[in-house]
Amino acid sequence: MPRQARSPAPASGPPTGPDVGRGDDSSSVFASSGDSSSGDSSSVDSSSDAGSPAAGSSGAAHAAPEHEEQLPPHASAHLLSTSVSRLNRLRAAVLGCNDGITSTAGLVVGVAAATPSVTALALAGLSGLVAGSLSMGGGEYTSVRAQRDSQEALLDHQRVELELVPHEELDELAHLYVQRGLSLRVARQVALELTAQDALAAHAEAELGIDVHDLVNPWEASVASAVSYLLGGLLALLAVLLPPAAARIGVCVLVVLLGLSFTGYLAARLGAAPAGRATLRNLLVGSATMAVTYGLGSVVHTLT
Repeated sequence: MPRQARSPAPASGPPTGPDVGRGDDSSSVFASSGDSSSGDSSSVDSSSDAGSPAAGSSGAAHAAPEHEEQLPPHASAHLLSTSVSRLNRLRAAVLGCNDGITSTAGLVVGVAAATPSVTALALAGLSGLVAGSLSMGGGEYTSVRAQRDSQEALLDHQRVELELVPHEELDELAHLYVQRGLSLRVARQVALELTAQDALAAHAEAELGIDVHDLVNPWEASVASAVSYLLGGLLALLAVLLPPAAARIGVCVLVVLLGLSFTGYLAARLGAAPAGRATLRNLLVGSATMAVTYGLGSVVHTLT
């Protein structure tokens, strides 16, 4: 397409491409193959050319596309949920419930084997339930808080680098995309567009694997873990308190194994692992726990 005549470029050499926002830093991978002055001249000339009347009249057919290019609707049909905070809550809830069932069941089965006293059984079960719930919540908060502190420290460091050396960071982002398999040209364009939208988010995702809009939340994980432990432990406690004394241990074991089957299945689904193997592993751990504590309780009962 014919273009409006432009002023000649400086004598340093013909422009080979625009310098995409790197000023006169000729070492950047975003600089043109010529020197920086020719790149700047080309960039300015192109922008002035685009705004001239002749350019507007000659490029009217290309001024605005009829329809913006879009992906087909099925493109996002099979996207998986990757929310870190959501997965963290679910993980804490499932594991908390599983631990509540196993720990409380092991405790009350051992006490039930040692003494027929409902008072002793209820006191031991409630004490273990409350202590375990607080311990799980506190431990989960400490763990996730440490992870959150690490994420924030890395983001603060990245923010400082973007303020001090933005050009070098832009080159670094392009290099990361080249390492992922993009061509240098495409990597440059991707880095430039992502930086224009949100430089910190782009670098955090590419360099650190952190989604700045989805940081882990220690309070959510702590509450989910504590509450789920309480609910799981309450299931085991009621299963041993409500039945008659003769059927107390048998009913508790049955209810606990059913509960562990459910939590094992959920854990497998969250981890995209085979459900049968995870459920079986959960049942074996729970059964072994109750067997050991029952044996200890039986020994105490025999000795007293």
